[in-house]
Amino acid sequence: MSWHRRKSLDTITQHEEGRRLVPTLTWPHLVALGIGAIVGTGIYTLIGVGADKAGPAVLLSFVIAGMVCACAALAYAEMATMMPAAGSAYTYSYAALGETLAWIVGWSLILEYSLVVSTVAVGWSGYFVGFMQWVGITIPPALAAGPHAGGIINLPAILITFAVAGLLIAGTRESATLNAVLVVVKLIALAVFIAIALPAFDGENLQPFMPYGFPKSMGADGVERGVMAAAAIIFFAFYGFDAISTAAEETKDPSRNLSIGIIGSMVGCTLIYVLVALAAVGAMAYTVFGQSAEPLALILRELGHGPAAAAIGIAAVIALPTVLLAFFYGQSRIFFVMSRDGLLPRSLSLVNPRTGTPVAITVFTAILVAALAGVARLDEIAALANAGTLVAFIAVSVCLLVLRKREPDRARGFRTPLAWVVAPLAILGCAYLFWSLPQKTQLYFLAWNVVGFVLYVAYARRNSQLGR
Repeated sequence: MSWHRRKSLDTITQHEEGRRLVPTLTWPHLVALGIGAIVGTGIYTLIGVGADKAGPAVLLSFVIAGMVCACAALAYAEMATMMPAAGSAYTYSYAALGETLAWIVGWSLILEYSLVVSTVAVGWSGYFVGFMQWVGITIPPALAAGPHAGGIINLPAILITFAVAGLLIAGTRESATLNAVLVVVKLIALAVFIAIALPAFDGENLQPFMPYGFPKSMGADGVERGVMAAAAIIFFAFYGFDAISTAAEETKDPSRNLSIGIIGSMVGCTLIYVLVALAAVGAMAYTVFGQSAEPLALILRELGHGPAAAAIGIAAVIALPTVLLAFFYGQSRIFFVMSRDGLLPRSLSLVNPRTGTPVAITVFTAILVAALAGVARLDEIAALANAGTLVAFIAVSVCLLVLRKREPDRARGFRTPLAWVVAPLAILGCAYLFWSLPQKTQLYFLAWNVVGFVLYVAYARRNSQLGR
């Protein structure tokens, strides 16, 4: 029975002194946190990848991926307002599904956030090194890449990781405010692209609309194409709203603000993505920009707007740390709650009384992420983050259905409409996307969870606060 012990919904928001986070965030902070996490390098690059796989029908791919994520977001909104405690899918699983499954979900989230933060830090490092060369400063190659890429250590990636950690230690509200400013910069850049590209819209560029068909199919060149093949890739440009739910404990009036933050960021990002995709495929034939690593900048240059293309590139570099901040924040809060529950060392979950932030766990997270970003080969394992995300989305949707049956009269600040339709759609959609991942990624994910289960049996289960 101890394998399935569950947290009580009546005590899930009650925490001992010194291990309680301070509520300082309002819904604008949460919306900015969500948009900061979701609108990252994905929209700047995945529009080209998606168009190459689906042609102009990449518009449908964005809508489908957005719908799957929207279903998951609605489930998150109900769970977050029902249990306004840090920990996101891990916490919901602990209350609805039991400790063992909660550990698996938390362990998957650790994988997701660690890899996303490390990968974004390495990506930012590449932009930063190029920018420094542009201003006349050359960073030695040995200090700009890990051993797998011919260097010794990726120093810029390590430095940006610790800079973000320092910002989070200084205060959650201060971090969220700076994040909101950088998100505005990012949105202005995309608005400039839409304003320039949309007037150049030519209906001929949308023909044929669906050249590779709707289902995923293997092309003669060995590349999987089709609307659904593109949707499976584009999906990964949407996730990030789950970072908002990790902020539940630090949110003022959570029953109202969490649902606004989660749903508002998803609606806003879907609208942005569809407008950008429409402007891109309408302004230029997808065959021209489909293979480009910087499709938006390429389109603007081809339209004769070189300075605007350069400005979009600079804005991407400036605003990329918003993705880093949002996922780093989520990572540290998952670690914090698992530590507070005794599944990780309890000494890591102490909160600084002056700043109200968990300093020890933030430093620990920074060391872990910096080590990955500094030396690890991320290009081969980054897709593992997607596996962790999909498992979390499925778990939250299952929690929604379980608690609708087990606790039908429990107060909910937000109720998911048509829950018995929305949650199964999220589960099936995410399961399909998980199945679409490369087989190597699925095997790596299985290996990660085997290691995690051994740690659970050897340490976490014995030290669980709930068990004690």
